[in-house]
Amino acid sequence: MSQPLLKVEDLRVEFDTYGGIVQAVRGVSFDVYAGKTLAIVGESGCGKSVTVQSMMGLIPMPPGRIVSGTALMHDVDIIGRKEIDGRDIRGREIGMIFQDPMTSLNPTMSIGDQIAEPLLVHSGYSKKQAFARAVELLDMTRIPEAEKRARQYPFEFSGGMLQRAMIAMAIACEPKMLIADEPTTALDVTIQAQILDLLNDLRRETGMAIILITHDLGVVARMADEVLVMYAGQVVERGSVDDVFYRSSHPYTLGLRAAMPVNDRSAEHTLTPIDGSPPDLFHPPKGCGYCARCPNAMKICEDSDPEVYAMSETHTSRCWQHHPSATVRVAGLHYREVEA
Repeated sequence: MSQPLLKVEDLRVEFDTYGGIVQAVRGVSFDVYAGKTLAIVGESGCGKSVTVQSMMGLIPMPPGRIVSGTALMHDVDIIGRKEIDGRDIRGREIGMIFQDPMTSLNPTMSIGDQIAEPLLVHSGYSKKQAFARAVELLDMTRIPEAEKRARQYPFEFSGGMLQRAMIAMAIACEPKMLIADEPTTALDVTIQAQILDLLNDLRRETGMAIILITHDLGVVARMADEVLVMYAGQVVERGSVDDVFYRSSHPYTLGLRAAMPVNDRSAEHTLTPIDGSPPDLFHPPKGCGYCARCPNAMKICEDSDPEVYAMSETHTSRCWQHHPSATVRVAGLHYREVEA
């Protein structure tokens, strides 16, 4: 396999609060390859957004603090840096789509001017050239009457159009990587599908890598090449999309799948919620973070942090149930694949 575009190792992030120190990210490692989509999935508060925001320099410090870790891009650690070889990291090397476009856009500037701004700052365009390119980008993201729309303001756009405008802004400087933080959260299912198709098309056309942050397993199945499942600030399972969906090996992943609707009318399937709540990251558990909610927890799960076990060359799981001496084994879910 080729060298990764981005290699993150042992990233740890903490926040100082009045209640104590929150250990938000606890030793996260992953690779991202050019032209591939890596999905980071998990419930709210598991550390997905903090992981990428910390390496982008977007968490306030203080109260945030990067305790350890590296994020290598072109063999340069980008944590704490603004440039690589004279090129700005944010905007030029890495673009980002935020969760809520309405609060991410300036209500006093036209859409076209906001898309043109990174071209003025990073690429040396004149105002006329930058605005013309902004119109091209809006057209590329399939917004009709792009020239007219470029002169309008955010309040004149629908939610789906605002998200397309955010995508246009993020890809304006042709970054090598695009981070999409819950890009379809506030959109209806029809618009969600259009946005996901658009991101896939842009990835194929430009060869950029995508890091997709989501809690929606349906989005993961549609978009991802590789998947990281996070829980309590740690990566608990990692593998290809087929590994995670059809060969799930961590109880938390199985729990997420059990709560997921299945498109199979012939099968009886009850949506089963995961009982309990995530652990308090002011005082993370001594052992496995999922122990209190795991139906098959053992004594060692409570006392010792699990090792990472290799299920295959592309698939790992952080669970004591894969130890050779374990008395309990992960029981997988097996759903029949249904043709569309």
